[in-house]
Amino acid sequence: MTTLVVVQKQGMVAIAGDSQSTFGDTRLPAQFDAAYNKIFQLGDNYLGISGSAAHDLVLQSALRKQKKLDLSSRAAIFETFRKLHPVLKEEFFLKPDEEEDDPYESSQLTALIANPKGIFGVYSMREVYQFERFWAIGTGREYATGAMHAVYDSALSAEEIARVGVEAGCQFDINSSLPMTLYSVATTPT
Repeated sequence: MTTLVVVQKQGMVAIAGDSQSTFGDTRLPAQFDAAYNKIFQLGDNYLGISGSAAHDLVLQSALRKQKKLDLSSRAAIFETFRKLHPVLKEEFFLKPDEEEDDPYESSQLTALIANPKGIFGVYSMREVYQFERFWAIGTGREYATGAMHAVYDSALSAEEIARVGVEAGCQFDINSSLPMTLYSVATTPT
């Protein structure tokens, strides 16, 4: 339960997220959470995860153990998460059950990645998308996506558009609240 966004514009990529955790009907706001940042850095990659709070430490640990971490393209991210899936099951006890008619085992997580090569999304069946402008995940995604769409063609920067998205998610989604964390990095030509 969150609002996480990525934006790419004018040679910059930004990733931003809210800071609230939710446990059923109980919310844990940032001022009570010593580790409220939902975005973590690995090299020149920033990752934000939506879903179970357990995914945060699990994914950080599992990715840091990768000998050759490559998140530079859609294909590289797919291979990284494909190789990661058995590790999540065997070492971190992932329960891959989701829907009976799913074509593949689920990794039970959704993530956004921002790095010098662009902005990407990873979904539970290890689907990987590369986005051209912006995207959002979490329970506040509809509000964030609409707000970013409304301002993307303005003079605002990638960081400013990301702020607009997270602020909209926090304004209207009961599972998201400020403060936000935000990171940006310059893109590199391909």
